[in-house]
Amino acid sequence: MDTLDPTQIQSGDEVYVIYRNPHVPSVANIKAAEIVPHPKDANALALFINETFHTIEDDDALFANEEAAKQAYEDVYGSEEY
Repeated sequence: MDTLDPTQIQSGDEVYVIYRNPHVPSVANIKAAEIVPHPKDANALALFINETFHTIEDDDALFANEEAAKQAYEDVYGSEEY
């Protein structure tokens, strides 16, 4: 998978993620997210997606563009709808 290195992202960057619905874990979609300053830690960054801040974890897969995210989605889930 062609993922971004989390140490190389900067505030203001747009990234794409495969986002699992927290209410329906079997549902995953590709979503655009913005890299923003973490609201509670001035030394950290966060993902802003669906009007919510998410801490960037070591195992998060961040993609530079939607096509890379779609390819990763197909590699993991098959050619289902996004």
